[in-house]
Amino acid sequence: MPKSAPALTPELLLGGYASGIFPMAMSRDAHDLHWFDPPRRGVMPLHRLHVSRSLRRRVLRWDYLVRVNTGFSEVVAACAEREETWINAELAQVYQSLHLAGHAHSLEIWQDGALAGGIFGVALGGAFFGESMFSRRTDGSKLAMVWLVDRLLRAGFTLFDMQYLTPHLASLGGIEIPRARYAAQLEAALRLRPDFTAPPPATPQSILQRISQTS
Repeated sequence: MPKSAPALTPELLLGGYASGIFPMAMSRDAHDLHWFDPPRRGVMPLHRLHVSRSLRRRVLRWDYLVRVNTGFSEVVAACAEREETWINAELAQVYQSLHLAGHAHSLEIWQDGALAGGIFGVALGGAFFGESMFSRRTDGSKLAMVWLVDRLLRAGFTLFDMQYLTPHLASLGGIEIPRARYAAQLEAALRLRPDFTAPPPATPQSILQRISQTS
């Protein structure tokens, strides 16, 4: 059962993640946050991202720009635009504070000068906690996922936490693991010190080659 949470701070959020729990609001307008510790955790294994033939062609078309941390607040806002969302004003504010402190990041797909899709999350040690993703154009979130997984691999991350497994994430290779296994992976990841911003720019050909080698 979720537990009512005190006022959220960046330090409290990071401490919760380090302990294996995460907060969510029940709706956009909710004033209370609750902490969750599901018995099975959704994760995206970095070594087995599924890239379909159609998505591979979409990646190689390269009619888009990939940017990191150039539109963080816009990505968070886009992820919260859904009719039903767990991102309330308090969470959005804390994510922005974490972004300014270098802990929260966005990977964005841009087309024709506009956001086509993206993902944002929080980095702690060698764990990346994917918060949410969105698409405004076809395959926008899938393109973001491919480029994000490659960045995490090159930077040295070992755990990509997606909290809950959705059909969309499952189609890309996401899986569920028991709480105990998640805790062990988290403990190992927290010992690492990768830098999300360190990897240099890549090309579609190079990232598909790396993902193919690790799938």
